Amino acid sequence: MTVQAKKHLGQHFLTDKNTARKIVDALEMTDGLDAVVEVGPGMGVLSDFLIERKKNTWFIDIDKESIQYLHEKYPALKDRLILHDFLALPLSNLVGDQPVAIIGNFPYNISSQILFKILDERQQVNQVVGMFQKEVAQRCIAQPGSKEYGILSVLLQAYYDMKYLFTVKAGAFNPPPKVLSGVIRLSRNHVEHLDCDEKLFKQVVKAGFNQRRKTLRNALSSLINKDRMNESRFLDLRAERLSVADFVELTNEITESRITNE
Repeated sequence: MTVQAKKHLGQHFLTDKNTARKIVDALEMTDGLDAVVEVGPGMGVLSDFLIERKKNTWFIDIDKESIQYLHEKYPALKDRLILHDFLALPLSNLVGDQPVAIIGNFPYNISSQILFKILDERQQVNQVVGMFQKEVAQRCIAQPGSKEYGILSVLLQAYYDMKYLFTVKAGAFNPPPKVLSGVIRLSRNHVEHLDCDEKLFKQVVKAGFNQRRKTLRNALSSLINKDRMNESRFLDLRAERLSVADFVELTNEITESRITNE
């Protein structure tokens, strides 16, 4: 039995075993981190090497054909093979409250959604090793001042240390995608909570980059009290110039101006 790659699911099955081993080897299973969830295992090319590591691993795929194939390939895994939409399944339903690592050759059409879900569950997700469209991978690790720097860069780097590991050519997949792929690792940093209103922080970051050609004075017009923030050193800059720490400081300035206004 083989699995037919489905365009509507964004499936491009990795076939190069050397690349698969490199991805799995990039997982750094530190003390206390024993649970792994593979997202979109497909035909199991990463799964082969994950199983060798003898960790507590779950495999989740929305594709019924893939899960059926994996049941035939790994009959001993049984209830570790989960037919479900990763985006709609709380990690605690799989692994309880223990810390977890996420790994996968992520479908490119939902890769940003996967990253936002990881952010939502960041208190449990200690590490991520994933393959993305190279453009998305570069966006995740981008630094202030670059054209790739954006919403994902700031939100991810607020809570994770990021590293670009290597590039994968289209020929490593079946069917080959029309783009290069990039593998990155996210390692949870020691920031439990940002030193600001985290909900407002997220609003500020999104609003700033949604109108990235405008200065923050204009891009954030619905969030700020301009009269009370005239002296802010950030408002005449564009969002791409601000670091994570700058966005935290700006968020606190906005919070303070609202309190003063009341």
